[in-house]
Amino acid sequence: MDGYLGSYATLGLVLAAGVLLFTAAFGANRLLRPARPAEPAGKRIPYESGIDPVGGDWAQAQIRYYVYAYLYVLFAVEAVFLFPWAVIFDLPGFGGAAIAEMGVFVALLALGILYAWRKKILTWT
Repeated sequence: MDGYLGSYATLGLVLAAGVLLFTAAFGANRLLRPARPAEPAGKRIPYESGIDPVGGDWAQAQIRYYVYAYLYVLFAVEAVFLFPWAVIFDLPGFGGAAIAEMGVFVALLALGILYAWRKKILTWT
């Protein structure tokens, strides 16, 4: 399958194989499932544990937990940028410029942590 239409033929075969696999999976499901599934007591309540839910359906979460999660994700993702820098640091041509760029990057991280600390976001109450 080469030439102009060869890639389209390959795409068509892949799509046909995907549709065939999808149809086979649903057909197998239809053949292997029980005809009349059992309905145990409590199956239709919001929790399938069989225990009736207690209390209301609205619960308030404090915003500080989201702030901790956001700060963790922010600094964890930014820390991931340190690994590629460490890999290319010793390559020729990356010496002084790489140190300066990483210095700016770490300074911005330090400013972020300092800001969070000064606003007392990181204190647990």
